[in-house]
Amino acid sequence: MKLIVGFGNPEEKYNFTRHNFGFLTLDFYAKIKKLEWQKKEKFNAIWLKYGDTILIKPQTYYNEVGRSVQAFSHFYKISPKDILIICDDFNLEFGKIRFRTHGSAGGNNGLKSVITEIGTADFPRLRLGTGSSLRKKTGDTDFVLGKFTASEKEKLPDILREACENIDSKL
Repeated sequence: MKLIVGFGNPEEKYNFTRHNFGFLTLDFYAKIKKLEWQKKEKFNAIWLKYGDTILIKPQTYYNEVGRSVQAFSHFYKISPKDILIICDDFNLEFGKIRFRTHGSAGGNNGLKSVITEIGTADFPRLRLGTGSSLRKKTGDTDFVLGKFTASEKEKLPDILREACENIDSKL
């Protein structure tokens, strides 16, 4: 069994914000695979099962996503090595995608939450770059909670396709 986790915030006002890049990626993945999200939440997450893989969008807010990850991984007995995290990274240039099999939180509060809850940083992660010069003008919090710019939105379909290809190659 594998677990794929997209990071984001649950309220509609956060749609198309940089911090919801993980949710956006899983929604795109579900759409191209013609998958349906479950109507009922489980372990504080919107979820779906696809073969031997579970996709989740935690509904606990970004900084506490580890609670849902821990609940799913414990219930389904999923090893940390079989958990793929998809999150935004403002330290990577917009459009860059970086895969790592393990590593530190790198300042990402969602990754810190997962590490705390499952007790290890030894899990794969797919970091989606959101970095731009706008971050210096707005500050970190306003930047990650800000909506994608018009020019970024134009590039999203290609970035999301590449991210989904990365997901498929890791399954």
